[in-house]
Amino acid sequence: MLKKICVFTAMLFAGQSFLQAQDLYMPRNIKKAYENGTRSMDGKPGKNYWQNKGVYDIKLMAYPTERKMEGFESIQYTNNSSDTLKTLTLRFVNNIHKPTSAKSGPVSSDFLTSGLKLKTCIIDGYKYKIPDDAFSTVCNIRLAKALTPKSLSNIQIEWGYPLSILSGREGMLDSTTIYAAYSYPRVSVYDDYNGWDRLEHSDRAEFYNDFNDYKVSVSAPKNYIVWGTGDLLNPDEVLQPNVAKRLKDSYSSDSVIHIASLPELLANKVTAQNEWNEWKFSATDISDVCFAIGNHYVWDGASVVVDDKTNRRVSMQAAYNDTTVDFPHAVKWGTYALRSFSTKWPGVAYPYPKMTAVQGQADMEFPMMVNDGTVGKDLRFAQMLQDHEMAHTYFPFYMGINETRYAYMDEGWATTFEYLIGIDEYGKANADSVYKNFRVTRYINDPSTEEDQPIILMSSQVSDAGYGNNSYGKASLSYLALKDMLGDNLFKKALHNYMNNWNGKHPIPWDYFNSMNTGNGQNLNWFFQNWFFTNNYIDLKINDVKTTKSGASVTIQNIGGFAIPFDIVVKYSDGSGERIHKTPAIWKADQAKTTIAIASKKKISSISLDGGLFMDATPANNTKTL
Repeated sequence: MLKKICVFTAMLFAGQSFLQAQDLYMPRNIKKAYENGTRSMDGKPGKNYWQNKGVYDIKLMAYPTERKMEGFESIQYTNNSSDTLKTLTLRFVNNIHKPTSAKSGPVSSDFLTSGLKLKTCIIDGYKYKIPDDAFSTVCNIRLAKALTPKSLSNIQIEWGYPLSILSGREGMLDSTTIYAAYSYPRVSVYDDYNGWDRLEHSDRAEFYNDFNDYKVSVSAPKNYIVWGTGDLLNPDEVLQPNVAKRLKDSYSSDSVIHIASLPELLANKVTAQNEWNEWKFSATDISDVCFAIGNHYVWDGASVVVDDKTNRRVSMQAAYNDTTVDFPHAVKWGTYALRSFSTKWPGVAYPYPKMTAVQGQADMEFPMMVNDGTVGKDLRFAQMLQDHEMAHTYFPFYMGINETRYAYMDEGWATTFEYLIGIDEYGKANADSVYKNFRVTRYINDPSTEEDQPIILMSSQVSDAGYGNNSYGKASLSYLALKDMLGDNLFKKALHNYMNNWNGKHPIPWDYFNSMNTGNGQNLNWFFQNWFFTNNYIDLKINDVKTTKSGASVTIQNIGGFAIPFDIVVKYSDGSGERIHKTPAIWKADQAKTTIAIASKKKISSISLDGGLFMDATPANNTKTL
């Protein structure tokens, strides 16, 4: 049972201070973080907020035909907390392929590998022998010398691991093409509300990482291109001159440039003709790096202005088999999306220097890269898919979301931005139809109790469709309902307040609630309680319609409970009609029922309710004929 707590704090809205009752359920560890001053009830990081950071220098060796990766890294890890760390937690997500690692369901033999082989692990001069069977996706190391507050630890690790034949988020895309994600052991997150993040990774879960600095070199055989997170520092060393020039030209080109064609690849006219080429990348204040490596993917590029004040341009690139129907459009779609996300929704300039779309199999986001499957001739769906993964730039990368615990904090927003950009691309009717059919219908048509679990539940504690609906459709509907209630301008103002507060940091749901409250100047806890902390669903019913001298009085019961917007559709006996829109604010006073007066001198023939995107579980009781 959820137990409510009540915390009072002085908040400043519109220049006036008042006491706000914070009546949202808060777990004890989260409450403690607020009491310790690492988080603040105005939505900002608290005066005592901190987060740890790593500076990574990584050298990787890729062996595509042998299906393996090897690497060495040095990490300077800073403990910015006030805690003395007697243990250190390493994380290696790729160990999900080990047979002994936890999984959400059955996997094929092609998914399984022997996992990580740690050759050396040295922490502050102490050598640690870590047996292979001691490391699943998380390894807890008791330190020979504790890491004191505000101090630095030096870590050196050498490792190797086999690549999975069955590609998903990472692994072999085909016999010579790799998507190398999660390819290095990392220090797990140590934060202010849980300490070390020791949740074992599952094949369904997503990720939680610190904001780190990276210098990475990837050595690949001759004629293999490497696409990666961050700036490519040495194009003239790894590419033949004409190809390097096209790449550089694409950085300032509005039009798509074919950087490397298939005939050039087959003729060995793309990369420098060394036996091995070392591709060097760098990225700062970012949560991860990843790479694609292949010898027959063609390469396109262009760029787009994402900030009109500075005229800053962003490179959009794509790597794919030239036989695909959808990926030749990837760069054009990508430049449109980068511009739209930067200037409309969320309306924050894309923060990184580039984005690369790679033809893969996962439909998965990474910093500055997306790994998307090809969907053939359905170009509308292919563009939506790419939009969705690119939208994740903001959540969880611009905002350091703990996706493992709170997937709705990033998937819900990506789903929302996917819908909003779809309106620009294909019109509202089409965007509405796609959103309802792909994101809402399955949820509405599944009456099982798991579909109605509170969104606030940790994502690692719900499964199957319950996980999907909480993370994607239901969360997105909550954001769209709030947008409807506040209006675009105020909603964007509140959203930007949240994003400004937590860019480059680790927000949790209560930081979102409090930031939105402060940003819009009113207490919305009734709304957040309704959408995030209940077993509500979507189901309205017209209970009664009474005709009056001035029109009609309509009593509507909110059976499902969610505070949703809806239209009252009135049809008159003369064949005319009208729509009356009601925002979720109609449910603030009474979330169970409402009575609405319709003023009209015409004779009413019928009254219906239309929730639009907020599809009703039992639409049969949404119409009354008079």
